[in-house]
Amino acid sequence: MLIFYDNILSFSLMLISILITLYAQIRLKGAYKQYSKKRISRNLTGFKAARQMLDENGLKNIKIVECKGNLTDHYDPTKKVVSLSNSIYHGDSIASIAVACHEVGHAIQDKEAYGFMRFRSMILPVANIGSKLGWISIMIGLIFTPYINLLWIGIYLLFGIVIFQLVTLPVEFNASKRAKLYVEQANIVDDSELFGVNKMLNAAAFTYLAALLVTILQILRIVMIATGRSRD
Repeated sequence: MLIFYDNILSFSLMLISILITLYAQIRLKGAYKQYSKKRISRNLTGFKAARQMLDENGLKNIKIVECKGNLTDHYDPTKKVVSLSNSIYHGDSIASIAVACHEVGHAIQDKEAYGFMRFRSMILPVANIGSKLGWISIMIGLIFTPYINLLWIGIYLLFGIVIFQLVTLPVEFNASKRAKLYVEQANIVDDSELFGVNKMLNAAAFTYLAALLVTILQILRIVMIATGRSRD
């Protein structure tokens, strides 16, 4: 009977993880689809808005480049480059402005040596190694019962991912806060368009929260399996 309830709970955790991931993706894609079609009243593309925000924050040295893909926008603190996807770079929509200014927010964080961003960069290599070794250990522990200790080692290593994702939250939320504040103060968008900027950035931020929740649920599920194996 105990095994039956364990299986039900394990399945429930897996189902909740899938639903959270789907909801986050649907919310982001829905917001992007809606606000990528709404042009702002000012004649500004994502590139122009990003360039203006960088220049006004004393970051004329930061380059803006165009990258392939959809929502592949990012800031590289090692190369000091803001990369904007094709539609964001050339687009003059609410979504383009929101995403472009969010990435500039990361560049400003880098300039100001924002604590959470620096800490995230420090633990990134450790988190990457922990993630790879953690899942390898877990797979071996799940397939080969005698290696149950490897299963627990993998679980401990996955906590590195949790810490990284936890630190990522304030980094992303802060970058969005900077973007929202700038587009409002610089009059890049009007009041009605500002609502769309907020909705777009909030949807993007939720994906990071969803990723953290899913990782925690995955770890809980594996802990349940490991505990059951230990009882056997």
